[in-house]
Amino acid sequence: MIDKNNTFIKGYVKIYDVDTGEILLDKTNAIHYENMSEALSLSLANKGTGYIEKMAFGNGSTAVDSTGVITYLPTNTFGQNASLYNQTYEKIVDNTSALNLDPSKNFIEVRHTPGVIFTDIYVSCLLNYTEPSGQQAFDNSATMSGTYVFDELGLLSESGRLLTHVIFHPIQKSLNRLIQIDYTVRVQTLTNLSTNL
Repeated sequence: MIDKNNTFIKGYVKIYDVDTGEILLDKTNAIHYENMSEALSLSLANKGTGYIEKMAFGNGSTAVDSTGVITYLPTNTFGQNASLYNQTYEKIVDNTSALNLDPSKNFIEVRHTPGVIFTDIYVSCLLNYTEPSGQQAFDNSATMSGTYVFDELGLLSESGRLLTHVIFHPIQKSLNRLIQIDYTVRVQTLTNLSTNL
């Protein structure tokens, strides 16, 4: 008998303005299954690589016409060298890294309840008022093409591989906004799938 244990992975992203409580984004994301399978295998084999290290932000996945209609590009989830369309910023979220400047606000937790067949990887990322450097003072951009008008983000492994990708309507990061990103990746095992040889 072969025990067929299928794994299902899904991601969920919530972005909100800390000061106002306004929810700016609340949606699922795409998983790069090739890179994710390699990352899981490297982690399980204790090879010291494959783990989530950074959250990357970009502004190249949408086009907004003069009437405000948004056209979305597809997520990049194929090919080991897949990346964001136009990455403009990244932040270390691995709270064990010496390069993480605020591990109390930018961190990763593993959340599991005994008896259930899924485990959540919770990634917290806070974009403080002063970051990224060079942003506009207020969130009133006349165009949606600024460097820090984000419309895509993803989780990157320690080796720089794109593990997840989410595309969304443009959200401007400016000096007057404190933005929190809560990113959950759920790894679920689908059990009781057995077959005879």
